Amino acid sequence: MILLDTDHMSILEWGNDTSSSILRTKLATTDDADIATTIVSYEEQMRGWMAVLSKSRTVDAQVNAYRRLADHLENYRLIPVRHFDQRSAEIFTKLRRDRIRIGTMDLRIASIVIANDALLLTRNTSDFDQVPGLRFENWTA
Repeated sequence: MILLDTDHMSILEWGNDTSSSILRTKLATTDDADIATTIVSYEEQMRGWMAVLSKSRTVDAQVNAYRRLADHLENYRLIPVRHFDQRSAEIFTKLRRDRIRIGTMDLRIASIVIANDALLLTRNTSDFDQVPGLRFENWTA
């Protein structure tokens, strides 16, 4: 199983550069057909969308923001989302007890990845490198 971090989801959704092309090619040619993301990545992106919507001051800006939000929703309807379940919560609690010093959202994502015995695709290798047993790669370079 391959789980996409928030940054890789954003690259797929909005990227039109070399990183996006590299990522799309690698995903298209991987032998692993089980590709998903996490509910935490969805939460992170929704928080960003709420900020965009609240900052839209004109009707035209609001129309554009809601159109882009609808596109975003459609993208999430096309990819499975792995949950922060009881097993993930247990792993999260253990990592906290072990004093793994990364952001809470990243630690939740790492917990979901470990609970699903998955490979995380992320650009955030410096933080995720601190999580014992977490497998991750950056497929945008």
